Amino acid sequence: MPLGVSDLLELVESLAWRLVAAGILLDRFSVHFGTLHPQLVGFAWNWSRSDGLTDEVKVAAASLKSDGYLRSPLFRVIEYGETVQAFTADPAARERYPFLAELADQGIAQYVAMPIGGGGYSNSVSLGTSRATGFSDGEFGDLRRVLALSALHIERHIALRIAANVLDTYLGKAAGVRVLEGAIHRGEGEAIASIVRVSDLRGFTDLSDRLQGHEVTALLNAFFECLVGAIERHGGDVLKFIGDGLLAVFPVDPADGGKAAAEASLAAAQDAIAAVERLNAEPPAALAVIPGWRPLRSGIALHQGDVFFGNVGAPERLDFTVIGRAVNEASRVEALTKVLGRPLLITQPVAMLLDSGLDALGSHDLRGLARPMAIFAPSLSRS
Repeated sequence: MPLGVSDLLELVESLAWRLVAAGILLDRFSVHFGTLHPQLVGFAWNWSRSDGLTDEVKVAAASLKSDGYLRSPLFRVIEYGETVQAFTADPAARERYPFLAELADQGIAQYVAMPIGGGGYSNSVSLGTSRATGFSDGEFGDLRRVLALSALHIERHIALRIAANVLDTYLGKAAGVRVLEGAIHRGEGEAIASIVRVSDLRGFTDLSDRLQGHEVTALLNAFFECLVGAIERHGGDVLKFIGDGLLAVFPVDPADGGKAAAEASLAAAQDAIAAVERLNAEPPAALAVIPGWRPLRSGIALHQGDVFFGNVGAPERLDFTVIGRAVNEASRVEALTKVLGRPLLITQPVAMLLDSGLDALGSHDLRGLARPMAIFAPSLSRS
């Protein structure tokens, strides 16, 4: 097995073909593992000899309650650490595991599923052969030995995937990649030109005072889902949640001086505002029963500047974030949304990059800034 392979899909495919080259009549091979992810419980890689392809499958949490999973061989393997061997033509086996009928239609005669690696039974492999008599005793013994040797290598890839999932979830994709690449020293980072976005939820203090903790959490989750979904769709990166607010950036492409980033940040802000309005109009059932929370309102500021993207903190406790004058200025501008009564404010450096119609709201003194800053907002006259 090539130790230099960096992708688990490539590893699974390589291992399958090597088993075939060794003389084992293998027609189907899959690796399944559990992971730490807010929406997924695991991944699977399914190789088929018939087309020579390997598919990556994301396994949603809801699938663990499905009848298909509860009546599948993998349920016995993952939940109890058992090894399941079954012939797809066996009526009793098909009654117990309906999935075998699908395999029979694909020409698979024997199916085997077993745990791989240690502890927890979260990781498993499954194999299938078209030979009517199934895997021979010699083949099965060879498969067990090869998979035992492969387990550590596979689990290394699984551990890296889990680490990437956790870092992406808590730090964001851009920061997660940097941390995995070893950028973990205090002060290490880079200066980048960005459109900086600062957002928060209007009236959050009042909501916190009136509602229960679990109700406030549910509202924040729904609110942030509206904002983050729009930011990610338009190529931005959410770096931090700060109470009821968030900090995001849209990196500037030097080739166009930031025009694309400015347009993307504006589109993301407008999409987020529209999504929050839809949430107010048609809340899910879990929010509809919470008293007196509507309407949610967001304040958003867009500003351009150079920021430092990297590690800040104490030697033993770091945070990967963005700091710099542009971040502070964006935060001051966001506070003006309450004063000016506009949900989205845009500073002059960003406004100069936009083709959209904007209303000039004058120049305003901001705390910590020596000179007033010109502020704009999307035109109210636009249809």
